[in-house]
Amino acid sequence: MHSTVKTRSALAQMLGLIKLMRPKQWVKNGFVLAPLMFSEAFLDARAISHALLAALLFCVAASATYIVNDLHDIKQDRRHPKKSMTRPLAAGIVSESAALILLMLLYATLAWSWFVVPKVVIVIVAYLVLNLAYTFVLKHQPVVDIFTIAIGFVLRVYAGAVALNIPVSSWMFITTLCLALYLAAVKRRQELSQSGTEGRKVLEKYSVSLVDRYAEMSATGALLFYSMFVMSAKPELVITIPLVLFGLFRYWFVVEALDGGESPTDALLADWQLLLTVALWVAACGWALWPTQG
Repeated sequence: MHSTVKTRSALAQMLGLIKLMRPKQWVKNGFVLAPLMFSEAFLDARAISHALLAALLFCVAASATYIVNDLHDIKQDRRHPKKSMTRPLAAGIVSESAALILLMLLYATLAWSWFVVPKVVIVIVAYLVLNLAYTFVLKHQPVVDIFTIAIGFVLRVYAGAVALNIPVSSWMFITTLCLALYLAAVKRRQELSQSGTEGRKVLEKYSVSLVDRYAEMSATGALLFYSMFVMSAKPELVITIPLVLFGLFRYWFVVEALDGGESPTDALLADWQLLLTVALWVAACGWALWPTQG
């Protein structure tokens, strides 16, 4: 009986450690693969392996930042009605010492990867430093907090380009920035509407109407710059513009009518129409960019 309890406790701790790394959030690292698609190198096995390695390392880095954030916010999370139940550290499922050991292992993995892909690791280090600054300082600064989140997505795209040793179009950078600003603004909007100003101190500086305007401006910018990128650099991708437009509309519907959006990843994974739109966009890009013989 005693050994069974110990086994269950160890299993719960292991599952808690996995949850602490937030694997569902690894979906965001799909941005690392964008340069692979737009460089038309998605049939090159070597390029695919390099891009996937960069995405995997970003998953490790992202998990490390989540652990640092949860360790820093553990007291605040324990007072939060939802986070006290869902965050492994705040709920007491995972001990702080176990979280620190896991964090060191993730950092050690990134340190080892320096000997394999040093240029990608430089970008990841910039991402880690940015997120440390966010955890301890920047997330308390209105507007700066939203831009910090968005820059993290830009670094993902840049890491994908560095992994392939190719330049990235300025259009892709600004499109990524606007799309990420849109997602971050919507996240702040939902935090305000669902939890008020209790969840984050910085929310006291925002209003729903203000972040709505931020989101609308960013969504418009993302669509405009993506369309300009397609028209100027990849005209064969014009068929994907309606899919991008539908995706923006559908995501806002999920936020407004279905009360989602506090977690962009959860909103995406929970809505089959958004998932289908992303799948169709990837398929359309692949079809349009597929190399032709002769």
